[in-house]
Amino acid sequence: MNEIKSTVHITSFTPLLFFTLSIVYNVNLGQKNIMTSTVVYNGELRTTCTHLRSGNGFETDAPVDNNGKGERFSPTDLMATSLATCMITVMSIKARTMGFDLKGVKIDVLKIMKAEPRRVGGIELNFHIPEGLLNTDEKTKTILKNTGLTCPVALSLHPGIEQKVDWGAWS
Repeated sequence: MNEIKSTVHITSFTPLLFFTLSIVYNVNLGQKNIMTSTVVYNGELRTTCTHLRSGNGFETDAPVDNNGKGERFSPTDLMATSLATCMITVMSIKARTMGFDLKGVKIDVLKIMKAEPRRVGGIELNFHIPEGLLNTDEKTKTILKNTGLTCPVALSLHPGIEQKVDWGAWS
């Protein structure tokens, strides 16, 4: 049986509330446990996130409506955007096995917040299909859509988060 664990390590660096948050995702599939990322709190409601395998990084901000600067993705923006990136990634993997590429597909993401408690209540995705993919047959479109709708992020989101997908020209 596959076992899924998550562990969070928090280390305080200074009294100014600088934290390093190391997140470990252990999917017990016979693989060695390897840290995924680190998150460092920089103050002013901003974090720096680093992907440990590649060294690539980005910053986040709290949104303007929650005391932040809104100059970068917020954590909830990343959650909503993760749904779109996961869907198109698994769809592209499937398309590759079928002998073509989904290059040029664009997805607009709308995150809908709810209050009390403050949370993401919905995510709306609008797909824009490039001209070269408009004549994709119905069977292939159905396979790709089902692949996207069952991506790991879609299946991991709380059932109280409404997921709406407009497939655009593939509707």
